[in-house]
Amino acid sequence: MKARLLCPLALALFVQKPTTVLAEPGEVDVVFVGDIMLDELPGEAIAKGEDPFASFASMLDSADLAVGNLECAVAQSGKAVDKQFTFRAHPRVLSVVARHFGAVSLANNHSMDFGSAGLLETIERLRTARIPFFGAGKNLAEAHQALIVERKGVHVALLGYDEFQPRWFEAGPTTPGVAWSEDEQILRDMRAARAAGADVVIPVLHWGWEHERQPCPRQRELAHALIDAGADAVVGGHPHVTQGSETYKGKPIIYSLGNFVFNGFESEAARTGWLLRLALDKHGVRRWSIMEARLDERGLPR
Repeated sequence: MKARLLCPLALALFVQKPTTVLAEPGEVDVVFVGDIMLDELPGEAIAKGEDPFASFASMLDSADLAVGNLECAVAQSGKAVDKQFTFRAHPRVLSVVARHFGAVSLANNHSMDFGSAGLLETIERLRTARIPFFGAGKNLAEAHQALIVERKGVHVALLGYDEFQPRWFEAGPTTPGVAWSEDEQILRDMRAARAAGADVVIPVLHWGWEHERQPCPRQRELAHALIDAGADAVVGGHPHVTQGSETYKGKPIIYSLGNFVFNGFESEAARTGWLLRLALDKHGVRRWSIMEARLDERGLPR
């Protein structure tokens, strides 16, 4: 059993009305949400013609860019790997994702639940649906390549990393997988994104201990190191609960956004997620705020 290290100090929590961060002229409004799992009950809702994002559609659709963590394969191929939970959504779900999101992260511990075949099909279906993705790829280089999105003349680089088991989900030089969180590699990827023309660089981390309400020392140390190295914000997820947020050297760190669409949880903490809004310009984050989402019994946010 792995030791669990908790941070000694609780971090600041800012939950505000979404109207507090409206991008001003020349600024870019970017929205991040946490884990999106579209198998099981959320997938059944979509099959019946429901939109699991309906309660937040106005905020997602009005943003210049909405980003979420796609916590499942979207495929019909592949075989479930040997792990406790495996998720594979029907390809029909991508029409709903494309309606609301401009990019998704695949850097998580469920993207390869149905092996390489499931991931490769997911990637091809995302490309067909014209949904940009980051944090995974057909090989190591593709998995670590930043997704640079241009909005209003501002180039935003998104980089995704997983550091939660199974480690064998990691992409290899010639094999598909996710981008694994190695500190020095993240710094190299950030420098490459800047060299490719990014004005704003945001690493998105899948990290931390499940159901812990505060980030562990590893999360704090890495987040601070990434800001020190030039990241404009650090956004995290995976623990299935929200964790603290802080401003470090004037830049936001959100340790976990929690669940956004995900059934199967009983506790109030695991059925509470955050929607993060950032107002950006070429110099970084100007303002930010968080709005709370409550998941219903089917795992849909309200």
